[in-house]
Amino acid sequence: MSEENKKEGLNIELAEEVAEGTYSNLAIINHSPSEFIVDFIQMMPGLPKAKVKSRVILTPQHAKRLMRALTDNISKYEDQFGDISDVDPTQGIPLNFGGPTAQA
Repeated sequence: MSEENKKEGLNIELAEEVAEGTYSNLAIINHSPSEFIVDFIQMMPGLPKAKVKSRVILTPQHAKRLMRALTDNISKYEDQFGDISDVDPTQGIPLNFGGPTAQA
């Protein structure tokens, strides 16, 4: 726990089922004047339908703090493990993951 959290007396509880996490390989972000909505999606190879596994709704201020925290953590990750290669945006989302196309 950071010094700042100790001073504020922040006590965070993590339930066991939440601690297991939810896998997501796609996120879609939408916004309105008052909130940002982040849908975390799990796409499976060969399946034409993807499912939203979790939705997080944030205030604009919290979304900006999250962006800064992600930027900081990605920088630290790349300092330790090397650059994260990005998907070529002109290629789009690989809906079949390079595997066989599903047939009925």
